[in-house]
Amino acid sequence: MIMTEAEFLQLALADNGELKIILKGEIDETSGEKVGVVAVVFITRDVVRAKEQYEILNNGKAETDYFMLYSCPEDVDLTTLGHYPSLEISREDLM
Repeated sequence: MIMTEAEFLQLALADNGELKIILKGEIDETSGEKVGVVAVVFITRDVVRAKEQYEILNNGKAETDYFMLYSCPEDVDLTTLGHYPSLEISREDLM
C-alpha cells in the first residue's frame, strides 16, 4: 500500500521522542546545468515546532522545491531501516 503525503506526515509527526528531520529537495541551475540537491534544513524533537516549520517552509517554497518531514531514531544505521530520510530526484526533474 502506498501512503499519501498527508498519511506520511501524520506518521512522521508521532510524538515518539525521535528526531524530526525536514529535508528539502530542489533543482539548482546556477552552474548553467540542472543539478538535483537534497539538504537537511531543520531538526528538532518538538512535534509542534516540526509541524510549524514544515508549514512555513511549504508556504514559502519555490515551485520546484519539495519538503518532506521524517521521524528518525538516533544512533541507528538508517540504511538498515525499511525507509529512511531521502528524496528522489529523477532524470525528468533535471530536463
